[in-house]
Amino acid sequence: MQDENLISRLRDELLKRTGVDLRLDLWNGVQLGPKQAPYCIGLVHPWSARAALRRPFGRSVGEAYAAGLLDFEGDVASVIEQFHDMSSLRLSWRDWLTLAQLRRRLPRPPAAAPDGRRAVLAGRMHSGARDRAAIAFHYDLPQSFYEMYLGKNLTYSCAYFADAQEDIDTAQERKMDLICRKLRLGADSRLLDVGCGWGSLLIYAAQKYGVKGVGLTLSKGQLDAARGRVEGAGLSERIEIRLEDYRDIRGQFDAISSISMLEHVGPVHLSSYIQALRRLLVDGGLMLNHAIVLHDSSRSRLGSENDFIANYVFPDAGMVPAWRLVQACEQGDLKLVDLEQLGPHYALTLRCWLANLEANHNDIVRCASEEVYRIWRAYMGQSIFGFESEQLGVVQVLSAAHRLAEASLPLGRTWMSPSSALAGRE
Repeated sequence: MQDENLISRLRDELLKRTGVDLRLDLWNGVQLGPKQAPYCIGLVHPWSARAALRRPFGRSVGEAYAAGLLDFEGDVASVIEQFHDMSSLRLSWRDWLTLAQLRRRLPRPPAAAPDGRRAVLAGRMHSGARDRAAIAFHYDLPQSFYEMYLGKNLTYSCAYFADAQEDIDTAQERKMDLICRKLRLGADSRLLDVGCGWGSLLIYAAQKYGVKGVGLTLSKGQLDAARGRVEGAGLSERIEIRLEDYRDIRGQFDAISSISMLEHVGPVHLSSYIQALRRLLVDGGLMLNHAIVLHDSSRSRLGSENDFIANYVFPDAGMVPAWRLVQACEQGDLKLVDLEQLGPHYALTLRCWLANLEANHNDIVRCASEEVYRIWRAYMGQSIFGFESEQLGVVQVLSAAHRLAEASLPLGRTWMSPSSALAGRE
């Protein structure tokens, strides 16, 4: 009863001092807070709140949920929003002192929770060996895990929706067609896909546009799966999937796609990445960079942040504002052709992935683990909040090798639009 009263008082103090009205279900069945909230936070043990309310809140809440000390019912993005609102307020020292004193009176867990699935990488950030370890940490989970939430296209990047009700598979196919159209791919075009994932874009481009392509990945799991999919599609003579770093590849290509790869490169290496790809692009060729960006022109995410995403999901992953990507392209002897913002589409994409993840909870636990399920659910909720609150965006930056003749591109933007069969109701 004493623990219950302490939790109730702490919740009331948080409401009074931050305006955040948390909906809580306690370990003994007691319910606190607004009953009509779109979410509910379950405190599994009397010490759950103490574990969750450590700074930084974003990491401690995610860790407590991944460890099973908290349960999230309903819309997990709403849970993330509540803790974000609480942690972003500038409270007086008296407010912090009051809250800290209450937290210290909460019961301590019987033992420190283990780190579980937490990234521990060695070596210089973004060295070849460390990049391989970072990619393996995220992508070398069982293949069936990704299949259960990404959809049949196995495309792990922002889809392109005709409307909010469209299914994820159709929207992903439209996104791939959009990329092919922007790159002006045709029969026997030589396409390099850097960070090719499970080979979906290359397979689509070969089937629909007749390209010949090379895909690069640092994930052994993706390599094996992508090669199997290419062979199954009868495209082994047109598509080659390599376990290779972008810094090591040689050759010349008519077009280059870099889809959600930039985040793994890191802001420090952004310019050298663009320059490395430019050397592979023929004069007159086109390059498309599709990347998550920050809606804060003065800030970059370096990948060394000590937060939940960096520790448990995407180690070393960084982000920049869109202007830095444009600058790197122009300084790398590339001419800007087009920039399109897809941020709202990624919020919808994540909502679809999250629904698939939750619908397949039992199967995901069997093929991966309960902890992996919880980590991915928390990461998707945090990402949804980031896009829906417009802290994050997604841009497609299309650029051309410098000597591209003006007359070689049509006027306007209609030539970039997905083919009529995929145009939908845009």
